[in-house]
Amino acid sequence: AGLGEFRIRDLNDEINKLLREKGHWEYRIKELGGPDYARIGPKMLDHEGKEVPGNRGYKYFGAAKDLPGVRELFEKEPLPPPRKTRAELMKDIDAEYYGYRDEDDGILEPLEQEHEKKVIAEAVEKWKMEREARLARGEEEEEENIYAVHEEESDEEGGKEREGEDGQQKFIAHVLVPTQQEIEEALVRRKKMELLQKYASETLLAQSEEAKTLLGL
Repeated sequence: AGLGEFRIRDLNDEINKLLREKGHWEYRIKELGGPDYARIGPKMLDHEGKEVPGNRGYKYFGAAKDLPGVRELFEKEPLPPPRKTRAELMKDIDAEYYGYRDEDDGILEPLEQEHEKKVIAEAVEKWKMEREARLARGEEEEEENIYAVHEEESDEEGGKEREGEDGQQKFIAHVLVPTQQEIEEALVRRKKMELLQKYASETLLAQSEEAKTLLGL
């Protein structure tokens, strides 16, 4: 290695020239009917007992294997990890993957309850502080009437506003409510129809329907 890059390359080229000449002689011996030394000859090994690396018939010996650009020729790239198929990926997916079993261990639910209590306490404390601040500024606190209905929320068809004896707003009807008299008349008509269907004959019923039609009832 101490000979320098250029000297190492020259020596390696000279060795490869001798190897090519040796190959020519082996080919000639085979042509003359001799043994095929290229096939039956021993492999070319280095001092570590490993086969001499080469590229396209060109061999690298000794320090030539560590020259810039040479080592990269023989470094094998690591194989990429095998990709799993869709069936293999779906095999490990169950209810736990989607989080349906998060509360089975009994750890998450107590933590959620503790956090819920903390959030509620903070909200109550914030409301108390705001209420005290309004009272300190002299603002009167009015409780909101949850039963009150604003005018813009009333029905366009005309809901009837009813007031009690004290004049306090009670409710607004958003639908047409029948009066007591209308309800009684409807019950009487229904009772008459039930009696007619029970005691009258079919002919009488037909005559009654005809009479109603003529009278426009």
